Amino acid sequence: MTNIAALVPMRHHSQRVPEKNFRELGGRPLFHHILITLQDVLELEGIFVDTDSPIIKEGIREAFPQVQVIDRPEHLRADEVSMNRILAHDISLVKADYYLQTHSTNPLLKAATISSAIKRFKEGQGSYDSLFSVTRLQTRLYDQNGQPINHDPRELIQTQDLPPVYEENSCLYLFSEQSLKKHGHRIGESPCLFEIDSREAWDIDTLLDFEIVDFLMGQERE
Repeated sequence: MTNIAALVPMRHHSQRVPEKNFRELGGRPLFHHILITLQDVLELEGIFVDTDSPIIKEGIREAFPQVQVIDRPEHLRADEVSMNRILAHDISLVKADYYLQTHSTNPLLKAATISSAIKRFKEGQGSYDSLFSVTRLQTRLYDQNGQPINHDPRELIQTQDLPPVYEENSCLYLFSEQSLKKHGHRIGESPCLFEIDSREAWDIDTLLDFEIVDFLMGQERE
């Protein structure tokens, strides 16, 4: 692996929280946090933000002049547009051996965690065609029909002894152009599931998430 580019999609419009990507968190706009983190990841050759937001573009010019902006075209701005289509557009403009994709909504993600994920992927390159981050769940889960997924209700073993299942937490993905084109998805046929602590993997999607993450950031500063 010789070259890794970071791709970070950031929309101007947000469905659940107005102006989410540039709403203040911990004394700075939300999108600042992930860019600060990525700048500390030594394995990255470049950081590219895909956005249609004039506010984010201006913020990057002022605070992150080394970060490059990809102008999202009009036909990729609708809510229903798949992230895979956006990534396909971005990698047509940014050439790299591998791509690391993350989001502005993961402000607690640490540079050391990203570096560890890259190391894991490199070590298993013969076995993995991609990597995505997950959160371990060890709780009693049911499907929409009320059927148990990962346990037998007749045997109430302790939750910590249940076989774990994993949630895709959208914190980070690693993939190649070849894999994305072959599968039409950032997750290939033989991915590495990279586990992240649930506290670090918090994803901001609601106003309550802002409050919780702001609290957690305050704890880290103490």
